[in-house]
Amino acid sequence: MNQSVKTLGIFILLVAVVAFTVVYELIKFGETNFLNYINLANTARWTGIFGILSIGVAFVIITGGIDLSIGSVVGLVAVVTPYLVVHQELHPSLAILAALVISAAIGLAHGLLITKLKLQPFIVTLCGLLIYRGISRWFVDDETQGFAQTLSGIKPWAKNGLFTNLFGEPLKFGGFIFDIPMAFVYLSVFAVIGMVLLGRTVWGRYLLALGNNEEAAKFSGVRTDRTIILAYVICSLMAGVGGVLLVLDLNSAQPSNTGNFYELYAIAAAVLGGCSLRGGEGSILGVVIGAALLRVLYNAINLLGISTTLEFSIIGFVILGGAMADELIRRYATRRRGSAGADKASPPPVAQVPPVPPGG
Repeated sequence: MNQSVKTLGIFILLVAVVAFTVVYELIKFGETNFLNYINLANTARWTGIFGILSIGVAFVIITGGIDLSIGSVVGLVAVVTPYLVVHQELHPSLAILAALVISAAIGLAHGLLITKLKLQPFIVTLCGLLIYRGISRWFVDDETQGFAQTLSGIKPWAKNGLFTNLFGEPLKFGGFIFDIPMAFVYLSVFAVIGMVLLGRTVWGRYLLALGNNEEAAKFSGVRTDRTIILAYVICSLMAGVGGVLLVLDLNSAQPSNTGNFYELYAIAAAVLGGCSLRGGEGSILGVVIGAALLRVLYNAINLLGISTTLEFSIIGFVILGGAMADELIRRYATRRRGSAGADKASPPPVAQVPPVPPGG
């Protein structure tokens, strides 16, 4: 199935969930809280954070790999950043830079272990999930880390809205308030960069070719090891960006649970957005829409009075549904190609010539 068709399908599903939530609220409560500015801004902010993580893991999934350590990298960065600022008295910008370098180094280590030692991505990143969580807790003695100062020069660019930062307050149209959370702005920037990388560069074409058939890509001259390593570096770096935005927004981080299960949101959004778990397929726009769908679903669960304990069950069904759809689509495409090939391979029917009568 064409990626644009998949993207359109997930967008229609997003619109349907939004419409159902609004209509249900109007029927049951006589008003809708979903369209409230605060609710929309909160949903957009969390969509931004999870969307950034999802873009990172999409590059890895396109290679045919997986990264289960995203949540632990988010937690590690979210803990290290305020620790460096408060306890080591490092300038906030340098602390953020150091945290991002650490996250990129983690991705580099993953890529080298997978390409040079030929370890399975599942094993490498599962071990990373445990290792980085343990390091986070040990590094700060399992104590919550936060910013003692306001960081007035940096925090607004992570916590406030775009128009609030530019003009001092959000835009107002009569009684309607409009602003764009900075996390969503950053998501938009990274989405554009991701679409250019995947669709307009040689590396992006190599990435898709590698995911479809690594051996064929290698024989075609693609430096597969470098391509895979860069994909894992991007994934961990995006997790680091998400961790920085998260701790600047919340002002504190707990080493034991900050970032827990965030890898599930990222993988689910990527699968929903059209990334095949077999590799070789993916759409950055689809991934962004998938991340938005997950946050809208979570928001709908709260607004419609459904128990939030079902959140992870819904994510599980989403991943399972995406995997099932991917398998069914693959089988359908295989049958189509097989039948088309059989039609081309079969010789044309031979015309039956009636026998010539004796003496004719």
